[in-house]
Amino acid sequence: MPPKHDNEPCDARIPFNVITGGVTAARGFRASAVTCGIKNPEATRLDLALIVSDSPTVTDAVFTTNKVRAACVRVCQQHIKDSDTRAIIANSGNANACTGVQGIQDAKAMTKAVAEQLNVKMRQVLVCSTGIIGMPLPIQRILPKVPDAVAKLDAAGSDDAMRAIMTSDTQPKTFAIEVPCGDGSFRIGGIAKGAGMICPNMATMLCFITTDVKIGKNEMHRAMHYAVEKSFNCITIDGDTSTNDTVIVMSNGASGLPAIKRNSPEFDLFRCALHKVMLELAKMIVCDGERVTKFVEIRVRNARTQADARKVAETVAKSLLVKCSFNGSDPNWGRIIHAVGYSGARIREELIDIFFGGLLACKGGLATKTPISEMEKVVKEPKFTVTIDLNLGTSGYTVYTSDLSEQYVDFNSSEYSAAIHAKRQKGFA
Repeated sequence: MPPKHDNEPCDARIPFNVITGGVTAARGFRASAVTCGIKNPEATRLDLALIVSDSPTVTDAVFTTNKVRAACVRVCQQHIKDSDTRAIIANSGNANACTGVQGIQDAKAMTKAVAEQLNVKMRQVLVCSTGIIGMPLPIQRILPKVPDAVAKLDAAGSDDAMRAIMTSDTQPKTFAIEVPCGDGSFRIGGIAKGAGMICPNMATMLCFITTDVKIGKNEMHRAMHYAVEKSFNCITIDGDTSTNDTVIVMSNGASGLPAIKRNSPEFDLFRCALHKVMLELAKMIVCDGERVTKFVEIRVRNARTQADARKVAETVAKSLLVKCSFNGSDPNWGRIIHAVGYSGARIREELIDIFFGGLLACKGGLATKTPISEMEKVVKEPKFTVTIDLNLGTSGYTVYTSDLSEQYVDFNSSEYSAAIHAKRQKGFA
């Protein structure tokens, strides 16, 4: 048996039950959503979400690595320093990115409006946006709806909040678990959005996770960054990293369990459970990539180092030629091995084995006698695995990716122009 690869899910080590409730599955959290007409004043879809903890939280967040950062990200990075977040307000339909000083003022205005309604401080409110870059945020349509969002807060409001943050998503993304711990249990649940501009080092995605464990700031930071690195940083659809990427985890201690201590069995349990929730949400994002037809798991085995394994997995996963062959259900291992060759990892061509599912397509860098028809059956499936064995060491890595379709290109060919033309034709401010 090959060794357990470095970012493999650790859920096999934890007992858990999948539960409903999403971002309000954890005790002491409520959520809601309202319609503001952010992208189109005539639209009736939910486009402003609110998530609130009934008590103080320990909160941590990870943001985009893109040097062009949306106004909401800049504001969040200041507010998160105090950690005791009480609420998240998030809109879809407009990214509030590349909007200058006015964008910062608008993001702050959203946090102020929520803070006044909840009787908390502005710094206790985080703000997120998703949508088209470079267009002013219609703040005049948002602020009047904040009192309605507060009034609608409900422990069953997760689904509305989830739908309010969707943009090009075609499927909702929600997941929650309950984990036995000591004499009780804790819950972790979340919602996410993301379908395009998805690449390791975060993606064009928002993810909000809540938990009722009691945990310190340093322990939360360690657990969260472990889980993000092995979930959201292991997915790619198109190689693009956006301006608004944000993952936020809020913990309010409402489970009643003792505080989780560093290097304890309870900490390892929580870290694995958080990883489980994030990984499930990350996989949902890849499966719902804009007009993708395949979900593909790229597994690299027996590299000399984890860094080499990661280079190979990410290079293959992002290769346009490889992704096109996935779309055509073509088991073209030649495209895979050529991507391995330019990945920058230490390899030996004559040692490389490549599998589609469990079928050996390439052995020692050469074609095998496996019938092409059998391999085609594997890659015609909507979900399959490609395994690349470098046979040089014991390290491994996995990346989750998709194919590249003609429909993806068509869908992404005119977003900004279409929005501008529609705005002018209807005379929207």
